[in-house]
Amino acid sequence: MSDNILSLIYTFSKKFSDPKTNLAFDPQNNNISAIIKEGNVNIFLRVSGDEIDVYKDILKLLKNNVAQIPGVISVNIALTSEKNDKKSTQKFKIDAKNIIAIASGKGGVGKSTFAVNLSVALQTLGMRVGLLDADIYGPSVPRMMGVSKKPEMNSDKKLIPIINYGIKCMSIGFILEDESPTIWRGPMIMKALEQMFNGVEWGILDYLIIDLPPGTGDAQLTLAQSSKLSGSIVISTPQEVALTDARKGINMFKKVGVDILGIVENMSYFICDNCNEKHFIFSKDGAIKEADKFKVPFLGSIPINKQLRQQSDTGQPSCIDNPDGEISKIYLMIAKKINQSLNTKRSL
Repeated sequence: MSDNILSLIYTFSKKFSDPKTNLAFDPQNNNISAIIKEGNVNIFLRVSGDEIDVYKDILKLLKNNVAQIPGVISVNIALTSEKNDKKSTQKFKIDAKNIIAIASGKGGVGKSTFAVNLSVALQTLGMRVGLLDADIYGPSVPRMMGVSKKPEMNSDKKLIPIINYGIKCMSIGFILEDESPTIWRGPMIMKALEQMFNGVEWGILDYLIIDLPPGTGDAQLTLAQSSKLSGSIVISTPQEVALTDARKGINMFKKVGVDILGIVENMSYFICDNCNEKHFIFSKDGAIKEADKFKVPFLGSIPINKQLRQQSDTGQPSCIDNPDGEISKIYLMIAKKINQSLNTKRSL
């Protein structure tokens, strides 16, 4: 029901153009987003603080149209100011040309595996790369990057990232014991995340890759709003259960004005050793269809692969362990796409 309502909302909204940019309020416009819960619709429009009056007529027409959609109980339209957004982005400061968040609506879809292998692929292309494991509930980067030692502190009382495979790494997992559960409350989480940004001697980077916690809670919102992201990449398997949560992640980034660089479909298929044919265990092309629906780039499909699992467990990323393998080629292809996309945007 919510998906149908969302589709109809955009059917109405795309008839109107933003008075400031002249862009239609369609799914591609990051200045509009909507959240629907049990028939209650909340629409968010991001506007310039000194031009709110020019949106009044659009708000009235949009609200009246959306209220007529079957199943809609209430409609609320909120304006958010760009000026406030810009202030919030100054909280976390890192000297990185590009900061990319790797996100998923739910756990277990291969988000951390992707973050690690993308980082190595970018480094293989000659980039200066940092990898921040912000998944404080289940930090996987230490194992996947083959790092077990603890970071040291420099004379400025900043943590020095641990370097492996040419990548600067930082993770709460470097500090916690391997088997220790992470039981933290909101303020502690925010403090830990700020420490891993501002309290680390990252140096100058071409890319900082952030492995976000799964979901769309306070930690994800804080990072999205405070770290001046260049964009986000959403990871999902093809099955509907995962895609439902991936949509929440996409809408969260749209709400806070973060560009979505693309969607990656993980565990797309399995190639049987005996018959050498593809088996689509988790359905087929689900993430491709989702990318088309949201009008965002589809970056690639990554199969279920036994060697990739072994590489993750032993801390040897694919591009390091088997640089000429098919999996490594996929990650390098995605890294090249992202680098080209960001360079193109920067030149506009």
